Amino acid sequence: MEVPRHWRLQKQRYSLTGEVCPHCDAKIFPARDVCPECGGEAKEPFRFSGKGEVYSYTVMNNAPAGFERSLPYTVALVKLAEGPTVTAQLTDLGDTPVNIGMPVEMVTRRIKEDGDERGMLIYGYKFRPVLG
Repeated sequence: MEVPRHWRLQKQRYSLTGEVCPHCDAKIFPARDVCPECGGEAKEPFRFSGKGEVYSYTVMNNAPAGFERSLPYTVALVKLAEGPTVTAQLTDLGDTPVNIGMPVEMVTRRIKEDGDERGMLIYGYKFRPVLG
């Protein structure tokens, strides 16, 4: 992916910024120009809390290029407290068993390296179990 695209996605990846529809109050992630609920124009920024719960998950034992160093890793569908469901890697699990309904929170972590050892480091959101 080219560098300008990474910069454009920075708010979405670092702070879970999407949109809220001014017509029906639907919370939208990722941001898009049209509300998927009512079809109205949706351009109001909305920052999600980063709180949610595991809706479903799987453990990845094979990885696409750029993710091999992370194997095995857990990917989950996370239902955000505000409504939308996002796909994200779970992190900081330690010995914690993953289960459906487990409360999680968003954290910013390294996703991958783009290119060789001198390439760009790509950061974004992942989710970890809620501490305490």
